Amino acid sequence: MGEKENPSAESAPTTTVPAVSRTTKKPKKLTLIPLIFLIYFEVAGGPYGEEPAVQAAGPLLALLGFLVFPFIWSVPEALITAELTTAYPGNGGFVLWASRAFGPFWGSLMGTWKFLSGVINIAAFPVLCIDYVQKIFPVFHSGWPRHVAVLSSTLTLSFLNYTGLTIVGYVAVLLAVISLTPFIVMSLIAIPKIKPHRWISLGQKGVKKDWNLFFNTLFWNLNFWDNVSTLAGEVDEPQKTFPLALFVAVIFTCVSYLIPLFAVTGAVLVDQTQWENGFHAQAAEIIAGKWLKIWIDFGAVLSAIGLFEAQLSSSAYQILGMAEIGILPKLFGVRSKWFHTPWLGILVSTIITIGVSYMDFTDIISSANFLYSLGMLLEFASFLWLRWKSPSIKRPYRVPLKLPLLVVMCLVPSGFLVLIMVIATKTVYLVSGVMSVAGIGFFLFIKLCKRKKWVGFEQEEDDGFERDNVSSLCISVVVLD
Repeated sequence: MGEKENPSAESAPTTTVPAVSRTTKKPKKLTLIPLIFLIYFEVAGGPYGEEPAVQAAGPLLALLGFLVFPFIWSVPEALITAELTTAYPGNGGFVLWASRAFGPFWGSLMGTWKFLSGVINIAAFPVLCIDYVQKIFPVFHSGWPRHVAVLSSTLTLSFLNYTGLTIVGYVAVLLAVISLTPFIVMSLIAIPKIKPHRWISLGQKGVKKDWNLFFNTLFWNLNFWDNVSTLAGEVDEPQKTFPLALFVAVIFTCVSYLIPLFAVTGAVLVDQTQWENGFHAQAAEIIAGKWLKIWIDFGAVLSAIGLFEAQLSSSAYQILGMAEIGILPKLFGVRSKWFHTPWLGILVSTIITIGVSYMDFTDIISSANFLYSLGMLLEFASFLWLRWKSPSIKRPYRVPLKLPLLVVMCLVPSGFLVLIMVIATKTVYLVSGVMSVAGIGFFLFIKLCKRKKWVGFEQEEDDGFERDNVSSLCISVVVLD
């Protein structure tokens, strides 16, 4: 549980709603249950994708990885997200945190890193859907039918996002239930076939450990907890709802990974090299029959849809939040008259997603992970800086640790991030460097636009550094009529 703040402490920064929004009837805000499942799809979306951990290091280390890694990575990231989201409950999330800690330049660069990593990641999900569909309809394997299928699925899923975050949240609940049910069925059927001694296997003799694959699999399956912070302005009572939602989502995500992994590693004995993406479906056929394999394949498509919707929402609302604090022109903060959603943010994210989805983006995805790692290092630094420089600012939820222990909590995952970056290829360094330089250039271009008054901006927050007085700790978004 978090520490309670003194009621007389400084007030958290607030965001004044633009006048244009006050004349529009707002839809219902996100409540606890939809938020839990949106977080779940930001991070996991099901046990799909955990299989390579077994291929890389054997059953025992894979099980230990999904037991231990959440405490090294997921829990610290979720705790930081809970504290900073309740202290700064506006759209923009990590962009707002970096800007308040180190100034607009770092807020803008954080936005570049996180946005690019996010939309590139989104592009994988329509492609994944088509990959599963082509197993039933081979016509979608290549050529124009595949291109049309990717385009139409991306546009359809983007339109669902446009209809409202509350709708997306409840769709996420439905998708999670349907996509996880076959894993529950498989795990129950597998119980009589489980041989516990298989859990302690370190892998087959002669199979070399692939630590790069092992750690990247854990990282890929257990990151992006902070993405939901960009939706803070759309959540009902975020100071109360966010900490509880993150707590439940962490437990739910870890259990959804571990139960099928324990069931399949204990019940199925196959060559270790067969444990690649999609092996759970093959295991389902071995354990129960082809009907369960088809069910899990169908669940994979639904999981990809949920992942797409959750992460597109985060990217779109990140753009909205950046406009609300003056990092982007205020036109990027425009909302739909019908659904009150950030339609321009959705449109920009969708266009980039479509462009990337037709590319061979193995190195680009690795570069996206590299940019995400840079963003996370900046996020940890922002968290520690804000706790040190502004200890009295009101934090409805507060990580119950003193600053020295918080430094240790952040150093452990930071070391892992550095490891991921060190083992990157030269291509990844090049692509990431170009994207970062482009982000710096974009910031300078935005400064020029402000100076020349080419476009309108909301009033930008003070230079980003916390002051001792209350007024400098408040962010006001003023409409420029």
